[in-house]
Amino acid sequence: MTIALFRDDFYLSTTEAIVTGIREDGGIELDQTCFYATSGGQPGDSGFFERADGSRIEIATTRHGDTKDIVIHVPVAEQPAALVGERLVLHIDWPRRYKLMRMHTACHLLSVVCQFPITGAAVGEDESRVDFDMSETIDKDEVTAAMMKLVDGNHPVYLQWITDEELAANPDIVKSKNVRPPVGLGRVSLVCIGENAAIDSQPCGGTHVSETQEVGPIFIAKIEKKGKENRRFRIRFGKPETASAL
Repeated sequence: MTIALFRDDFYLSTTEAIVTGIREDGGIELDQTCFYATSGGQPGDSGFFERADGSRIEIATTRHGDTKDIVIHVPVAEQPAALVGERLVLHIDWPRRYKLMRMHTACHLLSVVCQFPITGAAVGEDESRVDFDMSETIDKDEVTAAMMKLVDGNHPVYLQWITDEELAANPDIVKSKNVRPPVGLGRVSLVCIGENAAIDSQPCGGTHVSETQEVGPIFIAKIEKKGKENRRFRIRFGKPETASAL
């Protein structure tokens, strides 16, 4: 079992850890980690491990093992092998992680503006997508304006924890139509937006910024029809006029 420090501190970018196992494919298991493992449409963290002699083990991505309490750090090809029992200093690629945090929060803001069941999502560094079960026609500029109103309002973003049993007793709080929040660890995190979760409260295990203003300028670049009752919204950083000028 790996203690997932990122679950309680999204801004923790470095920490010490001890190697507890090496997989046949070279994947590294640690007693604890600040590296986010691929899940819920958000990519796993990359970065590097610093060894006692100052050398590095570059990490390409991070994923879960057979269960959510196992985190595997996947080295870049031809990296030196870590040793079981070795103490390392972990360093996340922070600029990349922070962009993913901003983007993931932006996806939540979109789900506030477009209150339809979510059928799919993928968080990216420069563009994210959210698919909704909807057939209505909607203006992307109006959606952008509504999202930016939430960004500029600088509402707090924070976590609350509920038990697996509380989630099972309140299934309507889940917006995703096809993907259920991970259970089995005893508790589930709710990402709340606004004082007393007045704007939104959604089960999610991803990483997020602490205030909506940190998201920065975002806009809906495109709304695509993906079936009779499915629409794909593409979110990008920046402003629409900036993008059209490129």
